[in-house]
Order: sequence, then C-alpha cells, then structure tokens
Amino acid sequence: MAPELPFDDQEASTNLPLATQIFRFVVTGVGSGILDFGLTAILQYALGMPAGFAKAIGFVCGTTTAYIFNRRWTFRAEPSMARFVAVAVLYCVTFVVNVGVYTYLSHLWPETVLYSLLGYVIAQGLATIINFIVQRTVIFNIK
Repeated sequence: MAPELPFDDQEASTNLPLATQIFRFVVTGVGSGILDFGLTAILQYALGMPAGFAKAIGFVCGTTTAYIFNRRWTFRAEPSMARFVAVAVLYCVTFVVNVGVYTYLSHLWPETVLYSLLGYVIAQGLATIINFIVQRTVIFNIK
C-alpha cells in the first residue's frame, strides 16, 4: 500500500504493513515535533518560561496532535475508551521521560537554542521509540 495523505476514506484497520505504519508514524512525528519544539522554544526564549514548564506545554500540544493523527491515519483504529485509557497511561510515562530528559540536559548544557534543540532531539527520540513500540504492539491492538 502506497503512503497517502492523512485524510483518506478507507475503513479503519490495524492490518497495515509495518513499513507503512513506520512511514506514517515518522511523518506524524515530524509534524508534531515541529509543533512541540516550536512552542517550547517560543515559551522558553521569547516569553522567558522555565525550560521544564515550556517543554511540558509543548509536549502536551505535540503529543495530542500526534495521537489524533496516529489513531486515524497511522494505525487506522476506531476510537475506544480502553484505548484512550491506555494512551493516557503511555503518555504519562513518555511525558516523564521526555520532559525529565529535556530538563536534565537543560541543566547540564548552556541555555541556548542549539543545545535546547539537541536536548529536544535526545528526549524526543527516547519517547518516540517507547511510543511506537507500545502503540503498535499494545494500544492499537485493543478492540
């Protein structure tokens, strides 16, 4: 199946090939990551918010966007309360990992946009790996 734009009218199905799911997960993640880091940088550098708080707000906005696209496009799953609860638990875990690593690295390195971007990439990379594995193997297999 060739990758297509996020909004298509095909029936929901979790039976997409792994390569298609990875491609869609990456596309969704890049878009959500731009939102997350952009908002984090604006709050931290333009508005003077502490790094941890700025990252927390960026994470929540980026992660919410990612979930919406991943549920409908990447994994083609219908909404369900069990899945929503599982996602909430997963996002709490990745929130702690993501914001914790970013904040920790912010205290180690000089507070510049370049080091913040590097810290973001490291923190987001860890959270992304956790998210994909748990979403593919557990969450989007919940009926």
